[in-house]
Amino acid sequence: MAAYDKADLERRMAGAVESLKGDLSGLRTGRASTSLLDPVTVEVYGAHMPLNQVATVSAPEPRMLSVQVWDKSNVGPVDKAIRSAGLGLNPIVDGQNLRLPIPDLTEERRKELAKLAGQYSEKAKIAVRNVRRDGMDALKTDEKKGVYSEDERKRHETEVQKLTDATIADIDATASAKEKEILNK
Repeated sequence: MAAYDKADLERRMAGAVESLKGDLSGLRTGRASTSLLDPVTVEVYGAHMPLNQVATVSAPEPRMLSVQVWDKSNVGPVDKAIRSAGLGLNPIVDGQNLRLPIPDLTEERRKELAKLAGQYSEKAKIAVRNVRRDGMDALKTDEKKGVYSEDERKRHETEVQKLTDATIADIDATASAKEKEILNK
């Protein structure tokens, strides 16, 4: 049985890219995005629940989020959870609806967020390089066990390197698109 598994390497590298996209979606740009409230948890019914399990989040305008709370008794806890989430948002309570105007980002804050996007992309690249190293190690082990000849190992190493290069290019493209969005260019 060979230790080298190309499908597993592809899956793990794709996982690093998906993780990066998840991290980047939480970064605030100047525009309203419903994913901005994904990390918010609300304390209701004696438990912590994700906001999307107690309310409907929508973006009716480019610079406004709307949170429609399903149960009237949860309006207070939802308001408190959004205020204390560290997102810099101040909800305006209107019955069972909360309106969240998205404030303009300062130039300094934009630069901080762009730098954070860069850190997230570096973290994803490190994860991809670790997967590549695991794949290369598995190939060398398989060659020693006699599963692959030296030529086959080299061919597979080239495949792993191509996969790594393509994944890193995808990470760079994703991160630079997000940085442009943050810096509003």
